[in-house]
Amino acid sequence: MTTITLKRQFITDANGQPVGVIIPLEEFSMVEELLNRQPVTSEEKNIAQMEQASQDHLFMADLRETMEAFAGADAEWWEPAQ
Repeated sequence: MTTITLKRQFITDANGQPVGVIIPLEEFSMVEELLNRQPVTSEEKNIAQMEQASQDHLFMADLRETMEAFAGADAEWWEPAQ
């Protein structure tokens, strides 16, 4: 009787760079749930971070401090003297 040993098999592109892997079903079952999760788009993630930032007191304090520090420069740039 022949014993079959399953190993990961790497898939490479034309330049020999790995681009994927074939894994035994036993290993796949360990990561299947993770792979089936719906990814959060970068846009959704950015919006969520912006919403969270508005509730972060340290972030808002830094934002106010920065806005006050540049108030003069902003006024000169956006509203130049006539």
